[in-house]
Amino acid sequence: MAVSIDDIKRLKALTGIGLTDAKAALTDADGDFDKALEVLRKKGLTKAEKKGEREARQGIVDAYVHSGRIGVIVEVNCETDFVARTDGFKEFVHEIAMHIAASAPEFVSSEQVPASERDAKAEEFKEKAKNDGKPDNMIENIVEGMLKKHFAEKCLLDQPYIKNPDQTVEQFLKENIAKFGENTVIRQFKRIELGEVN
Repeated sequence: MAVSIDDIKRLKALTGIGLTDAKAALTDADGDFDKALEVLRKKGLTKAEKKGEREARQGIVDAYVHSGRIGVIVEVNCETDFVARTDGFKEFVHEIAMHIAASAPEFVSSEQVPASERDAKAEEFKEKAKNDGKPDNMIENIVEGMLKKHFAEKCLLDQPYIKNPDQTVEQFLKENIAKFGENTVIRQFKRIELGEVN
């Protein structure tokens, strides 16, 4: 089947590859544009190696309810509606919702922790370190370590992933960014537990 120059240009614009590579991909796919795009995505030949800098405005909101006692709603964004509609993306978002239900994080990342909360904890840990008789020149490092550990338990991306505790949720996210070929962002979530008000 003949490959149209318009399809070659469109594929080049969408993926950032050269005209020759775009033509070759379309030829291999017998002129099927969607098939050529899918093959290129799988090979990871999209514009960016810096996927994290690209804007993620598409995506889905998923809800998960565990035993009628814990409910989670989560928004995860990607770059295109094409990826947002795939079963793989939907499954990933649902896995994140289930993790949130099980691990009860308070924030997506450490950047979301209010400065006032971080400062209050730093003071508390500083007092504890002094009371434990730690040397003054070590206190700052000790406090930093305690803060990191304390907030790692409260920040979704720093938590060990429930289905594979050897990796963090952030590592699980990066693994899936590579799979989807697009920047993917866990934007926000809300977790509700029966009888608890937050």
